[in-house]
Amino acid sequence: MSQLSLFDEPGDAPPRAASLAPKLRALADRGLFFGTSSWKYEGWLGSLYDPALYQTRGKLSIKKFESECLREYAHVFPVVGGDFSFYQFPSAESWKALFDGSPETLRFGLKVPEEVTVPRWPRHARYGARAGQDNEGFLDPKLFKDLFARPLWRHRHRVAVLMFEFGTMSRGVMSGVDEFRKRLGAFLDDMPPGFRYGVEIRNPEYLGAPYFETLRARNVAHVFNAWTRMPELIEQVDMDGAHTADFTVVRGLLRRGQPYEDAVKEFSPYRELQKPAPAVREALRILSELALSRAQPAFTFINNRLEGNAPATIEAVADALLV
Repeated sequence: MSQLSLFDEPGDAPPRAASLAPKLRALADRGLFFGTSSWKYEGWLGSLYDPALYQTRGKLSIKKFESECLREYAHVFPVVGGDFSFYQFPSAESWKALFDGSPETLRFGLKVPEEVTVPRWPRHARYGARAGQDNEGFLDPKLFKDLFARPLWRHRHRVAVLMFEFGTMSRGVMSGVDEFRKRLGAFLDDMPPGFRYGVEIRNPEYLGAPYFETLRARNVAHVFNAWTRMPELIEQVDMDGAHTADFTVVRGLLRRGQPYEDAVKEFSPYRELQKPAPAVREALRILSELALSRAQPAFTFINNRLEGNAPATIEAVADALLV
């Protein structure tokens, strides 16, 4: 399917879509795949998405927009980050609907459900009676394979990477990096082939040779992540042994020191870039250049809460790479 098939002429595309699509296509041809974290943002209407495509009886239909905008997204971006899968085990029917509803060319970076990555359920109302209890499914390979990998298997060619996101773990939950890497290593040893895997952690003290070697021995990527309590992205890039796989995965989520809630309040509804993060952008450029030098693919996912508007952040990095 042509990348401009939604529109009669190139000029008909919304301005951000028209300027960004050819740049990302050029980078994807070189193995650099940029996408956003999720895609259903009303704030992108008019710049990335054409509101006219989502009208019902002369009015914008949010339901129509949310159910159909992924197709328009795919005419700009080669990959998308799927946060939705962190909160549930999608059914085989759900996977089929997702992949059938988007162009074959679109790839997905999917977060593995927290049912597998949370050692103890947070004390939060949404967890109900489980709040504060140990999670028996933590790093359970059978649970992962039966409820996540198996329903997804037939669509594996559409999956760029599966990402295991581990929130900050206190010593009351995990004694330290040695316990974590031993449990993680045993889990990864039992993973089915056919997928790329990445691990994202929120414990900066875990970053070091033993952790990186646990991943490298299994060709699993350390997910370079810009996040409020993690070292700056450029510091992670410079750590010995941080490149652990024959592919690169990066997530630009939050600038260091900025809480999630503050970013939501400051940047919503994410219509425009509001606060550039030059150091993060430079690290994103360097990670991309390193992947190019190694002839390895790189998958980079940018969140609105990094600078205010993920497509604008991505275009700035793309421009730096295409100079």
